[in-house]
Amino acid sequence: MYLPIVGYGDPILRKQAQPITPDYPDLKQLIDDMFETMYTADGVGLAAPQIDRSIQLVVIGFRPYDEKTDTYGDEEERHVLINPEILEELGDKQYFNEGCLSLPDIHEDVLRPESIRLHWFDENFNEHNEVIDGMFARVAQHEIDHLNGKVFTDRLSPLRKTMVKRKLSEVAAGKIHPKYKMKRTLKK
Repeated sequence: MYLPIVGYGDPILRKQAQPITPDYPDLKQLIDDMFETMYTADGVGLAAPQIDRSIQLVVIGFRPYDEKTDTYGDEEERHVLINPEILEELGDKQYFNEGCLSLPDIHEDVLRPESIRLHWFDENFNEHNEVIDGMFARVAQHEIDHLNGKVFTDRLSPLRKTMVKRKLSEVAAGKIHPKYKMKRTLKK
């Protein structure tokens, strides 16, 4: 089932999400619904606060890109991160152009580490403690920010923040019309 995406300005996007346990009600269905919502909105990651649930749950799905051949792989990577925690930042920091389903039509270059050591549980509550890199690391960091009450524009320079302020106000006021269903935060 497709779930409406929470837009910038909703207080849930600024809250610290709560850890969950294996007995969280209807967890498998929620994960399936989050993947459906993410794919319907053409996203590569979705955090539970973006669908109005303040819990530590993230879904990620994308086809890996090969820079050498300038093509996308056939097999999709899919990840479920429950109670994720970044333990260590590794490698150089690099800029990458990011967008967010909760901030439609806003894209900016964000500086993040190219690799991280991540601790998390998957959908079966199997524990993982791994170094991840590439697109998986980039999307995981973006989504974990959501679990910590942050959005990617919080990582911009003061000048860039000023330049996107009007667009953020339009999102918060519901004056944007993405191709996917959003939960409105303010009355027009």
